Amino acid sequence: MHESPEDIAALQDLLDRSYATAGAHLLRIHTPERRLDAQQVADRLTGMRLLALATVTSDGRPIVGPVDGIFYRGAFHFGSAPDSLRFKHIRARPPVSATHLPGEELSVTVHGRAIPVDIGSDEAAGFRQTLLDIYVPRYGPEWEKDFLDSGPVYARIEAERMFTFWMPAT
Repeated sequence: MHESPEDIAALQDLLDRSYATAGAHLLRIHTPERRLDAQQVADRLTGMRLLALATVTSDGRPIVGPVDGIFYRGAFHFGSAPDSLRFKHIRARPPVSATHLPGEELSVTVHGRAIPVDIGSDEAAGFRQTLLDIYVPRYGPEWEKDFLDSGPVYARIEAERMFTFWMPAT
């Protein structure tokens, strides 16, 4: 978990605002006892979590594809190749939606804007180290060289709304 107390407070505010404007159908399913609070979200989303990420084509069609999601400082981050269609869409139209859905017992959905992350900047040092901590053990030390030389580009989802659902298996 990489979230500061301020990150947790901001995430809780986002969750509260999201549910305050949610529709009746969603609220019938996402009852208060089935929602995660900010601390629970941060605790459950450590490491790499697969996301289904939707971007928007030039003619307004949604396109969904899987990405590695990294929850860091209260926000989902993801990467792809610099020349990927996904980042072409994001550069032109940054609105995105993403869902982490490992099974029917847990769902985290976020709607917002993809904001590019300069992985080489001082501000991104903590996130860069988090990526190394996740991927070097998985893919070996050569991943770090490829990552630093010509690896993926990254973005953070600046969330406008976030919804969580948790129902333990019985």
